[in-house]
Amino acid sequence: MRRWVRTGAALVLGAGLGAWVSRVNSFRAGEQEPQGAGGLLGRVPVIPVIPGVEASELTVSPGVLGGAAVMKYGFPSLANIKTRESYVTSYDPRTRTASWVIERLNPASLSGPSDRKSCNFKEDDSVHVFHRSTNADYRGSGFDRGHLAAAANHKWSQKAMQDTFYLSNVAPQNPHLNQNTWNNLEMLCRSLTKHYLNVYVCTGPLYLPRQEADGKLYVQYQVLGSNHVAVPTHFFKVLILEQLDGRGVELRSYVLPNEPIDEKVPLERFLVPIETIERAAGLQFVPNIMKRTSRLQAITAR
Repeated sequence: MRRWVRTGAALVLGAGLGAWVSRVNSFRAGEQEPQGAGGLLGRVPVIPVIPGVEASELTVSPGVLGGAAVMKYGFPSLANIKTRESYVTSYDPRTRTASWVIERLNPASLSGPSDRKSCNFKEDDSVHVFHRSTNADYRGSGFDRGHLAAAANHKWSQKAMQDTFYLSNVAPQNPHLNQNTWNNLEMLCRSLTKHYLNVYVCTGPLYLPRQEADGKLYVQYQVLGSNHVAVPTHFFKVLILEQLDGRGVELRSYVLPNEPIDEKVPLERFLVPIETIERAAGLQFVPNIMKRTSRLQAITAR
């Protein structure tokens, strides 16, 4: 019997996550999801469009990185930056996984001759041997090697798709989550390219506290293999959506627990204010937008 999402005290991170927990718990209590003719895209709330900011104005200087176009909206953090054919990442040598990975999706990136069958998971030899994960760490662990930048997002180039198979772009993920709800979220990201000019996707792990029997909060997570690869308690995705007319951006941010999720729970139940992820992960998003507008209140959840 598949388990329901166990949230509760595991997400004690203030009002933002409290609201999220309340939404999930209300669903568990039997509250019905409102129906509408617009489908999922019509029901998912987004942060209001930021006025006065032209998406076409937000650029970075050429030559900053090979992936400069991907980093149009700035770096969430500046530690251990690596650039690949298809994404830019910040690697955390302590956990043997990335802190975040950013990729840019559009119709051109989603089509091409790339073949996933030609790709294999491989060690990242740009990471010191003391700080990297190996395939042996995952073998027999019960966890999938879950992509952060998804392979299917980069069909435009075989090299780009192969780069998503570096183990530095992977984190231990519950198989049921990886193959079901997480896969659905990745497909949603790709479907949004039909409605937006570009879809920037930032993905990463979270290690959130849980309240134990003594009433105190603890951060506890499993590690895998001889290299002690950290198993995240949760994962996040932050989507930066450029409007087709280039006149603004919208934000959506999700947090999912790293455990089986009942298939009846819709993706919008996992929407959280972006500040929730920034506080939990120690990151900051869209700094270039904030530098160009004084209306910071626009960058809040509805």
